[in-house]
Amino acid sequence: MSASVHVPVMLREVLRELDLKPGLTVVDGTVGAGGHSQKISEQIGENGVLIGLDRDSMMLNFAAERVSGAGRHLIQSSYSEIKNVLNELGIDTVDRILLDLGLSSDQLADRQRGFGYSVDAPLDMRFDNRSGQSVEEYLANVDQAKLTEVLTTYGEEKFSEAIAQTIVERRRKQPIETTRDLTETLEEAIPARFRKQARKDPATRVFQALRIAVNQELTHLEQALQTELYEALKPGGRLSIITFHSLEDRLVKNAFRDDNRWKVLAKKPTAPTPAEVRMNPRSRSAKLRTAAKL
Repeated sequence: MSASVHVPVMLREVLRELDLKPGLTVVDGTVGAGGHSQKISEQIGENGVLIGLDRDSMMLNFAAERVSGAGRHLIQSSYSEIKNVLNELGIDTVDRILLDLGLSSDQLADRQRGFGYSVDAPLDMRFDNRSGQSVEEYLANVDQAKLTEVLTTYGEEKFSEAIAQTIVERRRKQPIETTRDLTETLEEAIPARFRKQARKDPATRVFQALRIAVNQELTHLEQALQTELYEALKPGGRLSIITFHSLEDRLVKNAFRDDNRWKVLAKKPTAPTPAEVRMNPRSRSAKLRTAAKL
């Protein structure tokens, strides 16, 4: 793709809750195409420092078109390794951290990695293709019980057992290599009447679950919430996190609520406005939570 198509979610709300000022040091731990970071950069000014992290090199290339110059750093890394990144930059702590845990529209549109099921593509789904298993490799080796657990836990899929069984049976005959192979397998596993009645295509939940599994997304989030994000912030510094499904949001909510090192800045999460949802339907499930380090 030659240009980004991603629209940043709740941009005004994020900027408001981060409470930015000139000269601050800010980490965008999921910089994506740089939509949030571009505005953050403007508000912290020339004397501010912006560090954009992303596991996906394609997204960093997009971000570089919007964020550049002195005091602007774009680095291929997970936000769960934020302390290592800061140490390498010679920075002890920062004033603000933002995480947007959603999948980018650019990643969904990528025809090489199979994040989405609208076009036939290789089943990869890794954010960082330098390491780890692709979904194709994962499905070739995972046992049925584990796959059932992953689809149930990460996808909240009620047909997880039938899907896992059908995948295991199909791979004995031929490998599941592409998004089409996988969607055809789902059509075999899920009765047609349930597919037609479903508000959301069942493939959405299955693709989400497999993407979370191969990228260890919840592991990265849990590790970061336990130590990394807190230690990277200055006292009084703010952490804002946008989540898109209940698994992530529960982790963030519980971490903020149950850890007395954080002060939650609002009882309820911020949601996108109806107008934003109309213009960007992918924002509809987003929740923004912000806490300050005590």
